[in-house]
Amino acid sequence: MISPDYPAPAKSPKSDFEMPEPNQFDAWAERNDHWLNEPKSKNRRAKRERSKEPLILCGHGVSLSVDRGRLFIRDGLTHYPQDRVTYRFFKGELTLPTKIIMLDGTGSLSFDVIAWLSEQNIPLIRLDYQGNVVSVIGGTGFAVDPQKVQWQIETRNDPARRLEFSCNLIAAKLATSLQTLSQVVPDSSARQVAVASAEAALSRLRAGSVRSVDELRMVEATAAARYFNAWSGLPLVWRSKWKHPVPDAWLTIGSRGSLGRGRAVSNRNAKHPVNAILNYAYGMLNSQVHIEVVAEGYDPRRGVMHHDRDDGDAFAWVFDMIEPRRAIVDASILKFVQNTQLTGADFVVRADGVCRLAPQLARQICTVFASA
Repeated sequence: MISPDYPAPAKSPKSDFEMPEPNQFDAWAERNDHWLNEPKSKNRRAKRERSKEPLILCGHGVSLSVDRGRLFIRDGLTHYPQDRVTYRFFKGELTLPTKIIMLDGTGSLSFDVIAWLSEQNIPLIRLDYQGNVVSVIGGTGFAVDPQKVQWQIETRNDPARRLEFSCNLIAAKLATSLQTLSQVVPDSSARQVAVASAEAALSRLRAGSVRSVDELRMVEATAAARYFNAWSGLPLVWRSKWKHPVPDAWLTIGSRGSLGRGRAVSNRNAKHPVNAILNYAYGMLNSQVHIEVVAEGYDPRRGVMHHDRDDGDAFAWVFDMIEPRRAIVDASILKFVQNTQLTGADFVVRADGVCRLAPQLARQICTVFASA
């Protein structure tokens, strides 16, 4: 967010980026500064090893350009005052990031940048304010492997093979969920129920007693409901509640689903900060898996367990491959929110109750994911 001293519109036509209330500007700047100055990852690379860290950009006025073979990147403004960071990269150097992630915000780039990133095998990923992947460009491109795509088609069309694949997928998901429950979630009766449910579901899958993908979805849904219920009620630490009040529902972790319009339950328009944080982390996971499956030659839209759809957002194979890794992301986020002091100034609540993260907090969440 930008102070009223900075000449920027309250809402850019290119973004859903919103301004806080006028009396929140000082707190907004303070918290963005806090997250901006958080200690960076301690991961070290060997002397001749390429960097493993992504470059995360956010705010208004981000720019990427190429000049005489070099890539110039200027990070955006999220608050005022703020020192604007500029990055310069040469082709082939070891400091090149593994990927570049743009979190909402506004800015510009040239066609030369797309070509430069593609040549250096660096994907450029844009996430919207909900953590959804808007686009993935550059990187390896889509070099389809006909044999792998044929395998996807044949497996999807064969009921027995589809069921076997899907059962293995959910079994792996349940196994990682059990690790998260045992290692990150404090002991409670709800956790014991969740562990028992996941173990019972695993036993059914290993015994081959699940007869259809629809039945598998029911088994998965039951285990997932109890898994997230084990989180419910875990306390969150809030600073300065007298200055930045938060709803009572924010004092603890709530349910994963949030009521949308009508009777539908949706996680996209999160009304609880933990759900909003998870959306960003899942968006990072989505982009990472998307890059991997394309690099391996699979068709990201040909799912096996998940149904194929014709719209451009339906990367069904990506959704398949994400399943076993969700609980790993959950573990990193649970550790973060249980060991971090938050404040109401870290979030903006829209008129419809949807919760938005401060851009520098969103950047921190993506960094937590990258270090997991």
